[in-house]
Amino acid sequence: MKLSRRGLRWALAALLGALLIADRLAPPPLPGRDTARAQVVLARDGTPLRAFPDRSHVWRHPLRLDEVSPRYVDAVLAYEDRFFYWHFGINPVALLRAAGQWLWHGRIVSGGSTLTMQVARLLEPVPRTPAGKLRQMLRAVQLELRLSKREILELYLSYAPMGGVLEGVEAASRAYLGKPAASLSHGDAALLAVLPQAPSRLRPDRYPAAARAARDKVLDRLIPRWGAATVADARQEAVIAQTVREPLLAPLFAERVRKLHPGVARIETTLDAATQNSVEQLLGSRLGVLPPRVSMAALVVDNATLEVRAYAGSADFSDNQRFAHVDMVLGRRSPGSTLKPFLYGLAFDEGLIHSESLLSDVPQSFGGYQPGNFQASFSGPVGVTEALQRSLNVPAVEVLDRLGPQRFVGLLRAGGLKLDLPRDAQPNLSVILGGVAVSLEDLVGAYTAFARGGVAGRPRYTTTSPVEERRMLSEGAAFIIRDLLEAGGPVGRQVEAGVGVRRGIAWKTGTSFGFRDAWAIGVSDRHTVGVWVGRPDGTPNPGFFGANIAAPLLVDIFSAIEAPGRVDRPPPASVSQARICWPLGLRSADTPAELCHQERSAWLLNGAAPPTFPDRLRSGAARYTDYRDASSGLRVRAACASGEMLAVDMARWPAALEPWLDATTRSRALPPPWSAECGQAQAPGDGLKIVGVARGETIRRAAGGAAPLLRLEARGSRQSLIWLVDGRQVGRTAPGKALQQRFAEPGRHTITVMDDSGRYDRVEISVQ
Repeated sequence: MKLSRRGLRWALAALLGALLIADRLAPPPLPGRDTARAQVVLARDGTPLRAFPDRSHVWRHPLRLDEVSPRYVDAVLAYEDRFFYWHFGINPVALLRAAGQWLWHGRIVSGGSTLTMQVARLLEPVPRTPAGKLRQMLRAVQLELRLSKREILELYLSYAPMGGVLEGVEAASRAYLGKPAASLSHGDAALLAVLPQAPSRLRPDRYPAAARAARDKVLDRLIPRWGAATVADARQEAVIAQTVREPLLAPLFAERVRKLHPGVARIETTLDAATQNSVEQLLGSRLGVLPPRVSMAALVVDNATLEVRAYAGSADFSDNQRFAHVDMVLGRRSPGSTLKPFLYGLAFDEGLIHSESLLSDVPQSFGGYQPGNFQASFSGPVGVTEALQRSLNVPAVEVLDRLGPQRFVGLLRAGGLKLDLPRDAQPNLSVILGGVAVSLEDLVGAYTAFARGGVAGRPRYTTTSPVEERRMLSEGAAFIIRDLLEAGGPVGRQVEAGVGVRRGIAWKTGTSFGFRDAWAIGVSDRHTVGVWVGRPDGTPNPGFFGANIAAPLLVDIFSAIEAPGRVDRPPPASVSQARICWPLGLRSADTPAELCHQERSAWLLNGAAPPTFPDRLRSGAARYTDYRDASSGLRVRAACASGEMLAVDMARWPAALEPWLDATTRSRALPPPWSAECGQAQAPGDGLKIVGVARGETIRRAAGGAAPLLRLEARGSRQSLIWLVDGRQVGRTAPGKALQQRFAEPGRHTITVMDDSGRYDRVEISVQ
C-alpha cells in the first residue's frame, strides 16, 4: 500500500512537472510588445483620435476594465459565463451540458466554452473539432495560470469580434453608437454583449431587427440582476446604429505620436477632443477664402502643464492639393517678426532699454544693411512700446545692433528655441526680420515663457512626456513684454482704460519675406496658441500677411476655447513704473525741466532707466552746453562772439530724428541761428538742400486733371540720398541724380531728403 501511494505521488509529480515543462515549451500566444497589433491614439478623455489597424486591417481599441460600463460587464458575464470568477478556465458542468445537447439534438446547441476559453480562441484560432476544443481548453488553463481574472476579462473586452473590422467593446461602442464604452446604457450593454455570438448577422447598422431580438434575449437573463423594471425600460430603447467610420481627429498628430510609440496598442495623449474639434472646424471654415494650395497649422498648449490641447498640422487632411499630409507644426520656416518680443525682452535683461526708450524709425544704414518697414513708411521718433506693437523693423534692427546678433541667437538657443541659419552663415542683423528658420512647435513653446515667468517649455504630447523647461527671460522682462503686447504698457492702460487688459490676450504677428509665411502667436493666462498660414512648398502668397490672415484665426481660436478677460496681474517686484524724458531717456526726476522735451510713462526693470542709445550719425554727448549772445540770443562761439555769452544746457536728439521733430520740439531741441559774426558755422542740415521746389510752393494740376509730376533733386552731399514724402520712403537716388515723383493726392505734402550722415532738408508744398 505504501509503495502504491508513493508511486501515485511520484506519478502526480511527474505529470505536474510534464505539464509545467509543456507549458513553458508551448506558452499561450499572449499579445506582446513585438506582436503586430492595431493601435489607437486617444485624447485625454479617452476619445479615439485615430485608429491604426493591424495587418488584417482590424480596428481595436484596447482598454482597461475600469473604463467600461459595469452594465456591459454584467451583461457579458450573465450571457457568456456566470461562473467566470469560480472556475479555472474550464467549466465541466457547461461542457457536460453542451455534450448532452449535442447528443440529444444531433447538432451543437452550445459550445460550453467559458469566457477564458473564448479568449484563448481569440488569441489562437483553432478548428471547431474535438481536437481543436481540447487545445482551446488547455490554452484556457494556461491563461488562468498566467493571468488574473481581471486581465483575462480585459483581453475579452479588447478582442471580442464586433462585426466587420471592429474588435472590442470600445471600438464597437464608438463605431456603432458614437459613445465611449463607459457610457453604455442598459440596452446598449446587452446589445454589444450578444454581438460576438454572431457578429456578421447581428450588426446593428445592417440588421437592426435581428440585433434587437438578440439584445432582448440577453436582457431576459439579466432580470434577476437588474430587475424587471430596468429591463422593461431597456427593451424600449431603439436599436439605431450610425455608419461605421474610422475615427479621424488630429490625424497628423496621431500619426506622429504613433511613430514615437511603436508597438504600443493604446496611446493616451494630452489632446482635448473638444478643443481639437473646435480648431479643426475653424480651419475648415476658412478654406473657401484661401487659394487652392495654401495650408494652415495651429497648436494650442496649456501654459500650466505644457500639455498640447489641440494640434492641426494641415488645413484639410482630405485635400491633397493643400499638401494634406505635410505637418506644418514641424515645418521649419522663416518666422518674420515673431522673434521681436524676445529681442526686446532680452534687451531689458541686458539693461539696454526700458519700455519707452527712444528709438529711430527712419531710413538708416547698418554697415550696408538698410531695413525698411512693412508699409515702406517711417514714423520718426518712437518708443519701445510703439515699435513692438507696430512691429517696426528699423527700431528692431537698431536694438539688435546694440545687443549683437550672435548674442541674441545664443540667448534664444539657450532658452530652448531652435534656430536654423543658412549653411555656413553666421548670425547677422537680418535674424530679427526672419533671416532664420523655426517651427511652429518650437515658437509656441518659446512663447509660453511670457505666461510662465520667463520660463519656456517644450510642448508635451503625453502625460508621461518629461517636462523640459529653460529660462528664456527674467520674470520681470517676460511681464513687461507681455503687458506691452496685451495692454500697450502704462501709456496704453491710461489711454485705453485697460481695454487690452480685459481682452486678456497678448499676441504678435509675423510675415516672412515674399509673403511666404503668415504667423500669429498669442498668450493668455491659460493657453499659448500659434497659427501658421502659407504654402508648404514655399511659394509666395501676395497679400497674405500675419495681421490680415493669421491674427483673425488666432483670435477666433481663443474665443472658442476660453472666456475673454482675466484677473489683473500685479507686476513682479523687479518691475516698477516711472516717468522718463525724451530725448535723454532718463527719469524725469533726474532730468532738468529744460532738457525734458517730451515726458512719458514707462516700465523699468530692476529700477534701471538706461539712456538713449548713442547717436550713430553724430559724435558728441547727448547733453551738451551751447552759447548764446546775451543781447540777440543768437548762437555764438568764443572765437567769434563780440559781446557777453550765456551758457545754455541742451539735450540733443539723434541726428537722424531731427527732420521728424514737430515745431514745438524743434524750437526746444535745436539751437537758434548763428549770429552774423559766426556765419561760417553750419547747422547739421545746412549742407544739404532741395532744389527746384520752394518751401510753401503751390503745385497745380495740368489741364485735364493729371496728377503733377515733380523732379526732386538735392545738392550738397556726395552720398546716396533717401527721399520721403509725408514720412513714407518713395525712393533712393545716387549723388547728383533726380527723382521723378507724382503727387496724386491733393493737399499739403512734406518732402524730406536725407543722406547716411544724418544731414537733411525738408520742404512743404501744396497740391491743388
